[in-house]
Amino acid sequence: MVNDDGHTANRLEPGQLIDDFRLEERLHQGGMANLWRVTRIDAAEDRPLIMKVPRIKGGDDPATIVGFEVEQMIMPTLSGPHVPKFVAKGDFTRQPYIVMEHIPGASLRARFDASPLPLDEVVRTGIKVATALHELHRQRVIHLDVKPSNIMFRQRPDGTQGEAVLVDFGLSRHDQLPDLLDEEFELPMGTGPYMSPEQVQFVRNDPRSDLFALGVLMYHLATGERPFGNPNSVRGLRQRLYREPVPPRMLRPDLPPWLQEIILRCLSVQPDQRHQTAAQLAFELAHPDQVVLTERAQRTRKSGGLTTFKRWFGAIGGEPAATASATGQTERSPILLAAVDVAGATPALLEAVRGTALRLLQTEPGARLACLAVMKTHRIATDEYLEPDGSSKHVNLLVQLKHWAHPLQRMLDPNRELQAGRITYHVLEAPDAADAIVEYARKNHVDHVVMGARSSGGLRRYLGSVSAQVVAQCDCTVTVVRAAAED
Repeated sequence: MVNDDGHTANRLEPGQLIDDFRLEERLHQGGMANLWRVTRIDAAEDRPLIMKVPRIKGGDDPATIVGFEVEQMIMPTLSGPHVPKFVAKGDFTRQPYIVMEHIPGASLRARFDASPLPLDEVVRTGIKVATALHELHRQRVIHLDVKPSNIMFRQRPDGTQGEAVLVDFGLSRHDQLPDLLDEEFELPMGTGPYMSPEQVQFVRNDPRSDLFALGVLMYHLATGERPFGNPNSVRGLRQRLYREPVPPRMLRPDLPPWLQEIILRCLSVQPDQRHQTAAQLAFELAHPDQVVLTERAQRTRKSGGLTTFKRWFGAIGGEPAATASATGQTERSPILLAAVDVAGATPALLEAVRGTALRLLQTEPGARLACLAVMKTHRIATDEYLEPDGSSKHVNLLVQLKHWAHPLQRMLDPNRELQAGRITYHVLEAPDAADAIVEYARKNHVDHVVMGARSSGGLRRYLGSVSAQVVAQCDCTVTVVRAAAED
């Protein structure tokens, strides 16, 4: 509906019909949009629905209009459990709106009032949001406004919290759609406390900007404080280019060094110094024993004035380097999994698997490799966890796995700080090796599995069945390797 002066009207009332939808109840009135609970007249959609209607204030507000156009473009392209299901939209010639699945419950904003939160909740939240961001980035979209009010959670049937759901794509960027915000505005776009340094410098095409925002979010949940305050000017926003945040452990001494390492890495000024993908961030949060600690893990004091001055001087006139698209960054930084039978495979097969893993690491400089061994257990009978000499079978398998990967570790550049954490080691105890490998790959967003297949008698039949199951059940690429001498 349109006023006489051509502006969109927003005087909506319960019971009013807009296209195929009836307004039932206004759920929220925000500065940019109103949210209404609606029902579909033809009942073709039986799930709860919500309609988002922009607020056009006193004349066409450019930011509101363009942001809503961006969201209308992007939402129909998205799918999966980490975004609301798109249903319909209306254009500005009559009544602009977006109808989508209604995610019940409060946003993450409700938990911020209770911060600092228990550390296990901070970590769980970080993993869930990082997982949602990874799925979004794989769909060629960078959110660029990750903040508590834009994060919801699905509810499982038993009432517990399920997957994180990202909402509000008005500031987002899609690799293959026009970036209207970049074309029409010359100011940084985002929410002050969560904007990355590159966003402050007008760069909108780096998915690692979302990881910076998640670092701010985890910092606040863990300490009750924002790392960069709540700036409301470009000058205030630019301070994050040279001012380091107070180390979280200075505010919360019980925060473990590994979590401070992860949070401060997310808050690095340069995107190259952060985790390269959201999946890699989720991986480290889920495996704290594999986090490589640097000096920032031990910080308990603010940087001195001289350090701040050097950073300020270095930031003068500095422009962020050109970056790739969301999809390109994700594809260049995969998580690789080498499933290695270090206790039973022949030396030739172990070497063949290692050679394949080495080539993948060399081809993908941003990749990280998880080396995995499965210790077979019984489904019913009692398992024996000690070797005849009294040593732990689990520990011995871990030592063998690290020995197998030592040539790969030596290949990495020791002078690059982030290289140390590129290879990690994991021993699983499970009755079914294939199930364990497939489940590990799924939970940790693995992009490529490398494993060996034996070629002799019963052993080949056993391991061959494992590799066949992994190939059949894994959602990602699987490379099965045989030793050259066995072909």
